Amino acid sequence: MFKRVLLKLSGEFLADETTGFGISPDATMRLAQELKKAVDGSGVELAIVIGGGNFWRGARNGAGMDSATADYIGMLGTVMNAMALQDALERAGCPTRVQTAIQMSAVAEPYIRRRAMRHLEKGRVVVLGGGNGIPFFSTDTTATLRAMELGAEVVLMAKNKVDGVYDDDPRKNPDARRIDQISHMDVVARGLQVMDATALTLCVEKGLKIVVFDIFEPGNLERLLRGERVGTLITSSPD
Repeated sequence: MFKRVLLKLSGEFLADETTGFGISPDATMRLAQELKKAVDGSGVELAIVIGGGNFWRGARNGAGMDSATADYIGMLGTVMNAMALQDALERAGCPTRVQTAIQMSAVAEPYIRRRAMRHLEKGRVVVLGGGNGIPFFSTDTTATLRAMELGAEVVLMAKNKVDGVYDDDPRKNPDARRIDQISHMDVVARGLQVMDATALTLCVEKGLKIVVFDIFEPGNLERLLRGERVGTLITSSPD
């Protein structure tokens, strides 16, 4: 059973299901209720890094733009998502703080490691927006960095309708098999798409565990936080 975890969410989880764009209050509240149900009574401290793909993807939307500018725009999208998720969590009865790597004190606290850890110790969910404050790094990398900074034991990579890591794309190959446990190095060697290469390299170097799971399967996150095996576990050792 984990004591402190870092949950990586995609911005699309907050979006309208038909368009995949913007923020849907209903979708955001459903996600918040699932998070609250999982945290309540578990004793697990939860930090969240959220992406901004429901607003902006630098490689696609920023074509022709200065790359750094496109990435900064994406970071602002993650802050909007963090604020929306905080609102839903608090309406669901879950004390929450938003911290951002880019300072915007009118709407959120600046990211300060020791302050974030203190919020976690007091039982508050901490939502981290703004990426890591500099361009050219994904929110996968941010999740890995923040997990190491905050002393999280694992990075939980939430997926939508994908219940773990497979040996092939299950949407294209019906015979693809789910892998229950695998080492970091095997993920690298087999080219499995878990997170971006920079983030995965950091996990390899620090031996940081990763769990890939389907957050939209009811109760999955709750079972995971209570120590049950859910999804695919990626560790330093294959055993």
